[in-house]
Parts: sequence; C-alpha cells; structure tokens
Amino acid sequence: MTGEEYVSAADRTLEETYEEPMSLAAYVDRIFESPQIASHASKYLLEAIEDAGTRTVVEEGEEKQRYRFFDDPHNDGEHAILGNTEVLNGFVDDLRSIAAGRGKEEKIIWFEGPTATGKSELKRCLVNGLREYSKTPAGRRYTIEWNVRTADAESRGLSYGTDPTATDDENWFESPVQAHPLSVFPEEIREDLLAELNGDLEDHAPIEVDTRLDPFSREAYDFLEERYRRQGREELFSAITDESHLRVKNYVVGVGQGVGVLHSEDEGPPKERLVGSWMHGMLQELDSRGRKNPQAFSYDGVLSQGNGGLTIVEDAAQHADLLQKLLNVPDEQSVKLDKGIGMDVDTQLLIISNPDLEAQLNQHADRNGTDPLKALKRRLDKHEFGYLTNLSLETELIRRELTGETAVWEADRYDELEEKIREPVAISVKDGEGTVREREFAPHALEAASLYAVVSRLDEDDLPSGLDLVDKALIFDQGYLQEGDSRREKDEFDFDGDGTDGDHGIPVTYIRDVLADLLQEDRDRHHPDLPVEDVIMPRDVLNAMADGLADAPVFSTAERSEFETRVVPVKNHVFDRQEADVIEAIMHDKRVDEETVAEYVEHVYAWETDEPLYNDRGERVEPDPLTMKVFEIEHLGRFSEEAYQGNLPRESVRKFRREKVITALNRHAWEQRDEDFTVEDVDLTAIPVIKTVLESHDWDDVRRTFEDFDPKQWDDPPSGTETAAVKAETIDRMVELFEYSRASAELTSRHVMGQVSYRWD
Repeated sequence: MTGEEYVSAADRTLEETYEEPMSLAAYVDRIFESPQIASHASKYLLEAIEDAGTRTVVEEGEEKQRYRFFDDPHNDGEHAILGNTEVLNGFVDDLRSIAAGRGKEEKIIWFEGPTATGKSELKRCLVNGLREYSKTPAGRRYTIEWNVRTADAESRGLSYGTDPTATDDENWFESPVQAHPLSVFPEEIREDLLAELNGDLEDHAPIEVDTRLDPFSREAYDFLEERYRRQGREELFSAITDESHLRVKNYVVGVGQGVGVLHSEDEGPPKERLVGSWMHGMLQELDSRGRKNPQAFSYDGVLSQGNGGLTIVEDAAQHADLLQKLLNVPDEQSVKLDKGIGMDVDTQLLIISNPDLEAQLNQHADRNGTDPLKALKRRLDKHEFGYLTNLSLETELIRRELTGETAVWEADRYDELEEKIREPVAISVKDGEGTVREREFAPHALEAASLYAVVSRLDEDDLPSGLDLVDKALIFDQGYLQEGDSRREKDEFDFDGDGTDGDHGIPVTYIRDVLADLLQEDRDRHHPDLPVEDVIMPRDVLNAMADGLADAPVFSTAERSEFETRVVPVKNHVFDRQEADVIEAIMHDKRVDEETVAEYVEHVYAWETDEPLYNDRGERVEPDPLTMKVFEIEHLGRFSEEAYQGNLPRESVRKFRREKVITALNRHAWEQRDEDFTVEDVDLTAIPVIKTVLESHDWDDVRRTFEDFDPKQWDDPPSGTETAAVKAETIDRMVELFEYSRASAELTSRHVMGQVSYRWD
C-alpha cells in the first residue's frame, strides 16, 4: 500500500473504534438493545474471554477445552500463555461465580508460580484482550463526561482554572475513574431500570451497577443541581443530565483507563498507590470554601485506573502492605480518598506473585486463631502456574524466545505437532569481527532442549513399572504411548503422584541463555565443502545444558544432582529420532507401496469374515494364503516359514491376524457405523501394525536391501561403492523430507552411522 492508503486504513480503524457521544437517554435505549455493554467489571472480563471462543488441546495427556482469549488472538499470539489450561479454566470458573454473585464476590484472585511460568504473559494477555475487545461493537465500554457552564465569569466551576470563555469542547471533563453511566441515576430508579434489563437477559449472571457517582462527577452533579434548583426548575434531573451538561462516550480499555496495573517498582504511600494523591497546587487554585475539593485529586492510583475493569497487582510480594487494605474493596466496593470523601469501586482484583508471597502470608500461621493475616488469606483465591510439562508447548516457547515468532501452534493431528517439534531453526548472528553468519539448530535440537526441560519437571515417584520419564513426557504430550504395534492411552497409566509435575525444574530462561551462548561459540568441526562448524546439534544442546547446571545460581545442589541424572534417557530418545530419520531416508524409495498393503488387508478381512473378494474381472475369488504369507514374512518381518504349514497359517499367525489387523478394522467399522462400511474405506494408517509397514523400517531392512552397504565407510565412502551411492541418496532425502541442511544431514548421519557400525557385524 502507499502511504496515503495506510493513513486511510488507520482512519477506518479509528472510525470503527470510536462513536460520537450520546445522551444518557440514548445510552439507556442502547443497553436495552445490547445489554452486555452495561456489564459490571467481572462480567465484562468474563464476556471478553468467552467472546474469543474455545479450542481443544491436549495437556498432560488429557483433552481439554481452552479459551482462545489466552492465546492472545488479537495480537497474533504475541503474549499467548502457553499451557496451564486447567489453571486458566479454573480462573474463568471463578469469574463466572463472581460475575453471577454466587458466593465468591469477596475473593481476590491470586496467580502464583515460579519465575518464567507465564505470569507476566497473563498480565499482558489480559490487557491486550480487554483493549481489543473494547474496540468491538459487543465489547464497547462507556463512561460519562461533564460540561459545567459557570453562571458568571468569576465562577470557575470544574474548568481547572481555564478561561471561562473557552469553547464547549474545551469545557468537557471526563470522569477520571470511568464512572458507569447508570451511576448517574438515583438509586431507586437505577434498581428499577436494572430489574427490567435483567428480566429480559438470558444469562446466568445479571448486570449489577451498585455504585454511586465518583467524587469528581459528584461535584459536577451537585453544582448543576444547586444551580437549577435555585432557578426553580421542576424537571431537575433532566436539566442536570441535559446533553449540554452530560454526555455518554465510549473509551478503549487500557492501562490507566479500565485497567490498573501496580508494578513492582511503583512507590509511594499506600493510599497514593491505591487511589491517587491530592494536588496541593490545585487545592489552592480551586475555591472550595475551605474543604478538599475532589477536583484536585489525581485519581492515578491502581484502583482508580482499574475502575470498571481490572486491577492487577504485579509482583505482589513487593506490595504486601497493600493487600490487607484491599480486603474491603470486594466486599464494600468502596475506597476512601480522604476521611470524608469515599469512592465506589467496581473492579476485578487480581494479584500476581512468585512463591515468596506465600511465605510472607504464612509467617504467623503457627498462631492459629490469632494469625493477623488469616482474613486476608481467606479472601485470596489461589491459582498456581507451573512449568510446562508438554513437549510441544515447551518447544513452541523456546522457539518464541529464540526467533520472536508469535503464531500459536494448532494442529488437528499429533503428526502435525510432531513435525513442528523436530523442525530446525536458522538464526543470523554477528561475530566479534562484525561478520553476519547463519547458525543452524539442527532438526531435533530444540526438541532435545525441550524434552530435557520437561523431563526435569516431572515427578518420577508415580512412574508405572517399565516406563521412564521420557515415556511419561511423551504420554503427557500425545495422550498415548506407542509401543510397537500397540497404543496405550493415557488413562491406562496410573500417574497418581501428588500433583508436583511442573512445580520445579529447568526454566525456559536458563534454556534460552544456554542456546544464546551456543550461537556465539565456535565449534571444532571441519568439512571440505560444508559449513558444519555453524551447525548446533542436539547433543551440543544437551551437553551444554547439563554442563551449565553446576554454575547456574538458580539451581540448588540437590536440583543439579537430580537434573544431571535425567539427561541420559533424553539423549537416547533423541538419538532414536535421528536414527529413524536416517533409516527412512535410506529406505524411502524401497517402502512397500500402499496397493500391496491394501491387497494384504483385503485378503485378511475376507479370510476372517467370509466377505466376498473379487479380482480385476469382477470374478469372486478366495483369499490367497500365499499372498498373505509372503507379506507377513517379507514385509512385516513378523514370521518365518515355521509359522506356516505349507501356506496355511499356524495358531500364532491366526492370532496375529485377528488381534492386530481384524480388531483394528472392526474398530474402524464401529467408528464409521453410520455409513456403509467396506474394507476399501479403511485408512490403512489407522492400523498400527500396517502404519509401521508403511512408514518405518529397521537396519535389517537396510541389510537385506543393500547387501554391500558398510556403515564403517560412511564418513568417506570409496567412490563407486554401494555405500557411496546410498550416502548420496540419503543426504538428498534428509534435506527433502526432513528439512535438514546438507551440513546438518552430514553430521547427523555420521553420528548415527558411528553408533550403528559397532553392532553392524
């Protein structure tokens, strides 16, 4: 687009965001058309979250519904909260109870968790989400503004000392705390209005507006009321709220207007941090007849900014002195500016802390009934963030840290996630001489870092017999564990730990720093044609992570010892993944074609069920025992000649066909039971044993296919040998199939062949 087109696009965006101010009567008519625009704070936050919809995710091996709001969809996922879906769902459930007034109104929501678990992203996501929701027609947020025209030139009214001859636009003053438009109405009228509004509202949570005008707006109201009463006006409220004095305007929610954020570094007396401070110069300027005029208050405290929306106390341990002063805010919905001046507050309170806040709150716990913090602890509703325990989520997070990518990973099948997990990453870095070089994290390098992190966070006390922590990590990410032909679902395992998964472990910040250091290090690798020195391999990552534990101050001695012992199974798993890539690349053109597999499945199905089987001429034929036998011996590699009597299967083969092939077909038929099932409709990859034939091979297959192949020659194979031909084809396939560079393919295949050569003979 041209510069002018960008400016025009910005014009359209603002036109869609802002409305012309309206009268109070027009606003009331509007809320009867769209009641949600009058929602109170907790209900508004809930509606913003629900408006984005949900999606299905798998975390800790369980399918869960996740609110897309926490993926930060309005900002392309920039501040998405990865994982912790169950915790976030609990937060939304609490909001639902608070918004409906079902016993949790006095609660202050508390998010606790160790560093680098996503708590800061939660704050940013909430701010972003509310801001963008408020720009939509369904999420419009409204407040009031006043224009008090003075009776004579000596009266300054609410003009803050400005020229009384100023134009009307300059004489409009917005409520500094986003006062709800309905707070203008007398209480009994407001109650009748809300009763009628909620009577037609099909929602579990009625709209509640139980707040009086803020002190600033009350000054305007009282001034106009006195003025018109002296004039003898009969329709007093109409005169006060006439369009020339009161307008309803929409605003975009953000920090300072609808969202209050108290940062860890914010200082000042408690009342100043909570509601604001008096501006002494303005007190002298305003003629208030010897009293403190609310016009001279700053209203820049966290509760003032968050009125009508959300109040966040970040790093709450730094503001522990304020927490007790917040006790009555949810109960009474009010706070004081001064001894004689109070302000009603409608906000959803949320505090964020590291675990050190809990230690402060429990310092008097041994005093039982005389614990001075008992009332505060009762009001805090804790939600605990933990470290990610999903391999795919941790890989996504590490990739974000390295590259700045923000798109949230979504997949219909785990295969799609698996591809993302294994992907390489290329990053440009500048060396000490100012030269820009491209460094490559080889395929599986980020996967290795992520898996090690996840394994460090899992509880090993609840491991079922025969499983290790890598198995548990895979179950948590996939929801199942594939063991040969068998798939065991998560609910078949008894992970009955005490809920400590994710409580501690290697944080992503440590991983990020290790990977950043690796990008700058020179590697002692050489190749005549390929830049192998610029490749960071999975074993480089794991070695650096394990070696760095000793010097990292974030780990205790016990944690270092524990984490060091967990790296070996991760190395073994990552090697298995690399080995599978190399074998697949070698055997890619030798795999069994799908027609051969389909023929075998059709013959087995006909053999078991007596279903008709037809040849190409449409003639009915009997299932061929030789076809099935050849496939089972040569392609499946499951049986030898001894398993057959001639071409007829013995019991072991018959059992295999029924349990591994027919059972899977029956399962598929049941899942498709509303259709006319035929064996031709079967997705062959839905049968684990067949999927294995189609998608994987082993070294026995390589040995049978390439009789003169010698892995000992792999590093520098003699020209004209079968090994040289296999290697050239393998490198090409690794680049084409799995996104290796030629350099990383060379290093990976060398590493795999170096291990294989020991057992080849």
